[in-house]
Amino acid sequence: MTQEATPAAGLPLERSGGVRDADLPLIFELSRPGRRAWSLPEPERDGPGIDELIPPEHRRRTPPRLPEVSERDLVRHHTRLSQRNWAVDVGAYPLGSCTMKYNPKVAEQAAALPGFARLHPMAPDELAQGILSLLGMLQEALCEATGMAALTFQPAAGAQGELTGLLIMRAFHRARGDERSVVVIPDSAHGTNPASVTLAGYEAREVRSDERGLVDLDALRDVLDRDVAGLMLTNPNTLGLFERDIEAIADAVHGVGGLLYYDGANFNSIVGIARPGDMGFDIVHLNLHKTFATPHGGGGPGSGPLAVTAQLQRFLPAPVLVYDDERGSWRWDHDRPDAIGRIHSFFGNSGINVRAYAYLRSLGPEGLRRVAERAVLNANYLRVRVGDAFETAYPDGCMHEFVVTAKRLRRHGVRAHDVAKRLIDLGYHPPTVYFPLVVEEALMIEPTETESKETVDGLADALNLIAEEAARDPDRLLQAPVTTPVSRPDEARAARNLDVRWTPD
Repeated sequence: MTQEATPAAGLPLERSGGVRDADLPLIFELSRPGRRAWSLPEPERDGPGIDELIPPEHRRRTPPRLPEVSERDLVRHHTRLSQRNWAVDVGAYPLGSCTMKYNPKVAEQAAALPGFARLHPMAPDELAQGILSLLGMLQEALCEATGMAALTFQPAAGAQGELTGLLIMRAFHRARGDERSVVVIPDSAHGTNPASVTLAGYEAREVRSDERGLVDLDALRDVLDRDVAGLMLTNPNTLGLFERDIEAIADAVHGVGGLLYYDGANFNSIVGIARPGDMGFDIVHLNLHKTFATPHGGGGPGSGPLAVTAQLQRFLPAPVLVYDDERGSWRWDHDRPDAIGRIHSFFGNSGINVRAYAYLRSLGPEGLRRVAERAVLNANYLRVRVGDAFETAYPDGCMHEFVVTAKRLRRHGVRAHDVAKRLIDLGYHPPTVYFPLVVEEALMIEPTETESKETVDGLADALNLIAEEAARDPDRLLQAPVTTPVSRPDEARAARNLDVRWTPD
């Protein structure tokens, strides 16, 4: 077939029978009466009937309106949909703050082993020693890496880890007869921090950053009082900068009786080198789907285990995994009278934890250190490569990510949003835009350690080209992207009027 070009974009037609991607029919439009992609066995002649299998109150009164398609059409339809998605297996994903890095396939193979994948979550401890032993070793490794005493695997993602940590913070103060109402967060904090604080029933109190992009120590001391339950802090922070005054910060928070909470979103940049526990943190959540290269996205499948110091471990959600010296085996300990309750059904997303364990074992301590070193190297290399085109918000060396501003481009009518859209056409997933809020026209970029020099150079070339285009041909940026099924959806309208379900006319 001779490939033609679409008039609007100059792009080749899809390789699927000459159908343009934007014109692909809905699954219901492919439907034809009587077509099937499946067959079910006939019920046993002497077996229970439908009336016995499904009580009347649980049966539909009318058949569901489902598409009737062949297996071929079903497979092609969903394959095309999957090819519309960007992923770490497709190309670079420099989404600052989210650490979207390549997931090694050996970890996928480990998680697919039948003993892990097919184990029932209610299996008794004595029949689940394989997964319990793995979780026990992973627990010990993560506690060693963070400098904590104990942890729970229950949280299914970082935000759930935050809530768990804040509930433990509340339980700790209440156990001492000390009701506190405030949690301090920096002005550059992740958006989940104030949301988690509010959900936990606390008031969020903001502390400003100084001219270095770090927590302003004087401002912190001004907002600390005996109402403060703790401080939530990411280190390195969301600007990609290491909080150099962390020991003084810890002393100030502990000085008013508060706890120091570590948001582990950026742990990727210090893993194997520095430990939050040694910095003075009391509570640490980890994003295994960031630091330890497991699948990430969509609110799951993630894993956000929460680790705590010895004085807080009695408040961990039940059950807690412990080693029984008398039996010589691992077991779930449900007898936890001071536990905050259960955070997740069963024991967390075990398949993600298996992947993280495989990643840890494949790298070892020295390998983990190299992860952090190369993440920092890649980020600083890219920061310098684009430095002439995009001003760095805070020009000192960064850690695993950095923030630039696109405000120079506004004189051409171009904003950070347009830069991100143009990157799509050039074959790269956009970085995070307009965050953190303390930087005007922000682009937060994180190449991660898994990208090669060639990929990082390609991304740098694309960003530098976009800056040139902004001056020479700004309309190209304002019309981007032209390579996607939909160019620029009305994102504000979509957020206000969410409609994700197709209904027949």
